[in-house]
Amino acid sequence: MIKSIFRDAAFVLVVIAAMIIQPVAAQSPPSKIGIVIMHGKGGSPTKHVAELASSLQEKGYLVTNLEMPWSGRRDYDVNVAGAEKEVESALDGLRANGAANVFIVGHSLGGVFALYVGSKQTVDGIIAIAPGGSVGSPVFREKLGESVEQARKLVAEGKGEDKARFFDFEGAKGTYPIIVKPANYLSWFDPDGAMGQSSALRNVNLRIPVLLIVPKNDYPALRNAKQSLFDGLPKHPLTKLYEPDSNHLGAPSASRDEIMRWTMEVANNANLFRK
Repeated sequence: MIKSIFRDAAFVLVVIAAMIIQPVAAQSPPSKIGIVIMHGKGGSPTKHVAELASSLQEKGYLVTNLEMPWSGRRDYDVNVAGAEKEVESALDGLRANGAANVFIVGHSLGGVFALYVGSKQTVDGIIAIAPGGSVGSPVFREKLGESVEQARKLVAEGKGEDKARFFDFEGAKGTYPIIVKPANYLSWFDPDGAMGQSSALRNVNLRIPVLLIVPKNDYPALRNAKQSLFDGLPKHPLTKLYEPDSNHLGAPSASRDEIMRWTMEVANNANLFRK
């Protein structure tokens, strides 16, 4: 107990000292920085995150641009734990290729997952771009409540691995049907589970800085949640809110320069915050 108190106190002193760190110039070359990128719901690596991925690669970053279980093609073919393993494998691959510092980037639904999974992995920073799709929000509970209870019932009856028809929801698209295993559906859509934004925030590690990106022309509901989301993050001196002049879908491309600047700043100061 005493040892824990001294360790936490030491970290606080490091945090205070870090307050005077000067930002790294945006043109500084990255020193083997690796980034895992995750697209938004119904998307793919070749859509809205593609320009961000290619820009980072051109600057010398090691990039893994994943197709996640919520893509338009995969329809939640693995559960949350399976997706965590995919991200862990990608991080291991970046380190094997020489990455000294690694980051997780997620757009929209990928942003919520980045907050959740980033704190379960050993990473130097988390970047959540226009995070949205929290299944714990009132609108998701209203739109998908019946599907969640149907999945819960099928799992209880031992039918969790037999694909069935459920509904998904996206603000700009409304509700739409998907065919998925009930156990997987429940893993992703349980409002008290991993993909509830409150769950993601509870898990964020004090020692991991977060770059929260909320574009100025994002959907009103996400703009309205901006401050409460940022205030819910642990108080780390390198955690930052960035608001590019963009809409929801254009946010990854509009944020590429700030992502480069911020990741280099964090990487250059990473040793201060490691245990």
